[in-house]
Amino acid sequence: MSNHQDTHDLHHGTGHDHDPGEQDVHDSQNHVVPPSIYIIVGSILLVMTGLTVWAATLELGVFNPIVALFIACVKATIVVLFFMHVKYSSKLTKLTVCSGLFMFLVLIALTLADYTSRAWGRW
Repeated sequence: MSNHQDTHDLHHGTGHDHDPGEQDVHDSQNHVVPPSIYIIVGSILLVMTGLTVWAATLELGVFNPIVALFIACVKATIVVLFFMHVKYSSKLTKLTVCSGLFMFLVLIALTLADYTSRAWGRW
């Protein structure tokens, strides 16, 4: 049996036309996003930017920064999901993003714990 025949027998029925050690470009998890999604997401981000500007003109007292940060977090989530393609990524990528967010929240919590535990004005 020839070498070509051996290779053919290895791939018989698999639909692959390359050696088993080579990567199949069709096996990767590439996701093509249509331009309409980018236009919709960009429009949503522009509307939310306008909402942020409008919310800044309101007199909400101590809630002004809370509202602004909430809108900013929603916009950041949209950017991460669509423009960074996390929505279409593997579970490992999603876990990595969530781990980074969790670590950020831990660092913020530790900073706030230090800030609130100081005796401001007593020294």
